[in-house]
Amino acid sequence: MTLAVRIPEELSARLPAEQRGPGLDRDDVRLLVSRGTEVSHHSFRELPGLLRAGDLLVVNTSPTLAAAVDGRVGHARVVVHFSTRGDDGRWAVELRDPDGRGTTRARAGSSVGTEVVLSAGVRLVLEEPLSAHADRLWWARASGAEVLGMLRAHGRPIRYSYTERDQPLSVYQTVFAVPSADGAGSAEMPSAARPFTARLVAELVSRGVQFAPVTLHTGVASAEAHEPPYPERFSVPEASARLIGAAREGGGRVIAVGTTAVRAVESAAGPDGVVRAAGGWTDLVVTPERGVRVVDGLLTGLHEPEASHLLMLEAVAGRAAIDRSYEEALRGRYLWHEFGDVHLLLPADSRPRTLTQRVATATPGK
Repeated sequence: MTLAVRIPEELSARLPAEQRGPGLDRDDVRLLVSRGTEVSHHSFRELPGLLRAGDLLVVNTSPTLAAAVDGRVGHARVVVHFSTRGDDGRWAVELRDPDGRGTTRARAGSSVGTEVVLSAGVRLVLEEPLSAHADRLWWARASGAEVLGMLRAHGRPIRYSYTERDQPLSVYQTVFAVPSADGAGSAEMPSAARPFTARLVAELVSRGVQFAPVTLHTGVASAEAHEPPYPERFSVPEASARLIGAAREGGGRVIAVGTTAVRAVESAAGPDGVVRAAGGWTDLVVTPERGVRVVDGLLTGLHEPEASHLLMLEAVAGRAAIDRSYEEALRGRYLWHEFGDVHLLLPADSRPRTLTQRVATATPGK
């Protein structure tokens, strides 16, 4: 899916909401609400009034890593983005050229055997492309020191040039982030949850809205090519699977906070539409053809017109709803990207689908 729109540069959110003026907090962003092709405009702080007792928000607890680190290939400066740690100890990495405004240019010319010298004595050797169809990401083996320790000491959050400046890692952590026992995390922030504050979570809970934590460690996004997501590690615990089942039985809507939460929970859903505890690697790509089995709605940021995430949005809400909402977002001068405004997609009739309806819209065996 590609939208026939252009996003003006001035609609990129250059700073987090809390840095745009005195007295502002993370939840001082706007909220576009789509119910089918009907669109309304709100502040994010109005979210509790837009949900109902019995609704369930599925949230991603993955913490954000300081995944960007400086290095050298020969005499050339590079920035390495650490995307995903493999089961064999290797890392999926991306090499980019520094430009002083974030790292927006993927570095061309990498090949098998390329060696990258990093901080703290770490050396990376590129072994093979992550995909046979693209050489943006590489599997690389590190030697000389432990990568996660190096990132904690010398890394910084991944930043792209539409933002104004580097930010501390705390700016890229959501209120739901929980440190992993093994130090794993996301290369880029699961940003749909960023506007939530402890105060807003407390208000939602007081109104009978529940939260189901899942984990999906996100890899590096494709800022230029808008490739489909690569395999990522996820976990849906038993308690969350039960919460999802109970919400559906009780007539509540299951609303994913972010495309990462959709990918995790849909990966744990069987052909019968029932979510069971699951974990490991998922290569699921949610498309309109595959459909969704679990989620009734989605809270997400605004995506670029070529982004592969839009296929997931279409699977949840339909093409007409996405076209209409993005027209309104442009007309209303909403802000894009990880520090920007938020979009809530709900069913047209605002009622949860039955289990039979969910399964009927999803391709069997996927």
